[in-house]
Amino acid sequence: MIRAMTLNDYEKVHDLWMKIKGFAIRSIDDSKEGVERFLNRNPGISVVAEEDGKIIGAILCGHDGRRGCMYHVCVDPDYRLKGIGKSMVVFAMEALKKEKINKVSLIAFTKNDIGNAFWKEIGWTKREDLNYYDFTLNEENISAFNS
Repeated sequence: MIRAMTLNDYEKVHDLWMKIKGFAIRSIDDSKEGVERFLNRNPGISVVAEEDGKIIGAILCGHDGRRGCMYHVCVDPDYRLKGIGKSMVVFAMEALKKEKINKVSLIAFTKNDIGNAFWKEIGWTKREDLNYYDFTLNEENISAFNS
């Protein structure tokens, strides 16, 4: 079942994040409080895939009024290649369209071969004409990578 994510899903979503090899989460932004802030700012746009009470996929998705952005797109490795990722992306894009958002972006790590192949397969365009810049406002918001 594909449905909107709620804060009640946080623990199961976090467990999923921790299961994904190479996945990066941030100590503040991806805490329960950080995700709650994000969900409250973007109600009904983030998505989970659930089977038998287990969260098997998730996307944090929101917008700034002009452009949508997807974060932490993931599917449990045991459930990949079944259309779950694509169904979640469609759900999130439909929710963004209802908000009158016309463009969506995301970031995929260059070494994420599975993710990059997925985005290419479903028709997303890799941008070669820009650079992505980042500035950390809070040094305590540490990224941790699952190995």
